[in-house]
Amino acid sequence: MSHRPSSGLAAVSTALLAMSRHLEVRDVLKTIVVSARELLDAEYAALGVPDDHGGFAQFVVDGVSDEQWKAIGPLPRQHGILAAMLHEERTERLADVREDPRFEGWPSAHPEMSDFLGLPVRDGDETLAALFLANKRCPKPAGGCGFTEEDEELLSILAQHAAIALTNARLYERSRELTIAEERSRLAHELHDAVSQKLFSLRLTAQAAAALVDRDPVRAKGELQQVATLAAEATDELGAAVVELRPAALDEDGLVNTLRTQIRVLDRAHSARVTFESHAVRALPAAQEEAVLRVAQEALHNALRHSGADRVDVVLARRAQGAVLSVTDNGKGFEPRAVRRAGRHLGLVSMRDRASGVGGRLRVRSAPGQGTTIEMEVPGG
Repeated sequence: MSHRPSSGLAAVSTALLAMSRHLEVRDVLKTIVVSARELLDAEYAALGVPDDHGGFAQFVVDGVSDEQWKAIGPLPRQHGILAAMLHEERTERLADVREDPRFEGWPSAHPEMSDFLGLPVRDGDETLAALFLANKRCPKPAGGCGFTEEDEELLSILAQHAAIALTNARLYERSRELTIAEERSRLAHELHDAVSQKLFSLRLTAQAAAALVDRDPVRAKGELQQVATLAAEATDELGAAVVELRPAALDEDGLVNTLRTQIRVLDRAHSARVTFESHAVRALPAAQEEAVLRVAQEALHNALRHSGADRVDVVLARRAQGAVLSVTDNGKGFEPRAVRRAGRHLGLVSMRDRASGVGGRLRVRSAPGQGTTIEMEVPGG
């Protein structure tokens, strides 16, 4: 956009309508950035959603090509001006960001920026993101003129509505996740009912065949053919249900992003603090990724429902060609030997089966009053 529309109100209205059209968080983030850059006639715009570890969970830019973005390298950390916007919660309007004492430089492939305008996007007391613009365009031959107080006011209005749009998108995604979880639960019940009926019929038919095999071999043969048919039907139903129950996000987003998304939902839904870290994890074979995800879900369920913990930390890290998952809570803990004697308590047998089924192993460390750590290691492909 080479110039601002004659009506500032019309420009703001266009930007707000654009943001309200999307329900996916990623689309909302991109629309906010594009709208801000066009509204204030800037060369560059970016928006960063912070994580809990000094970095950004998401970082969206406009005005930078894909090639430039790849050359720039890893996402920035929360330092300098970005940290000021996120943690000091104030607007920053600078004539030249490079001359600010908090400026810490940027990668060699990073475009040159001078005048700068940035502010936090907030929902109540929560800082959702940092939104910033650089290099205000000015009519030639005016040259660099910098951002104005009017620009700051416009961006503030945009940021308020951006917070609403982003919050709505997050609520929509959370609602969709819960709907998917409910649908999977329904499918699991249907699977149990259908396959149980097939297996019951198969058992009765096999018993009939056994009773007939000596006195009526022809009928026994017919019964055995029916056994084969029932077994094939049960196998088909089981296979179809497993495909439907497999989390789609795991196929689309990979293990790290799927875990991160699910843990954010749990963190919002429970009073306990739930965190996630990942360290240089490579993609794993599909069966291993699903096993790790299921063990993480089971361990998180135990920690949040039964342990009384107020903090649960999940870490997924690379180990050799594979990975290791650890889920640690600060809850009441238990005596592992007593649990082993108790059989399937806390789903530990199921978790061990999942780990061993993909060539991995499960370790449990706990003691009364000392919290619990569930650790699963898989070898990779």
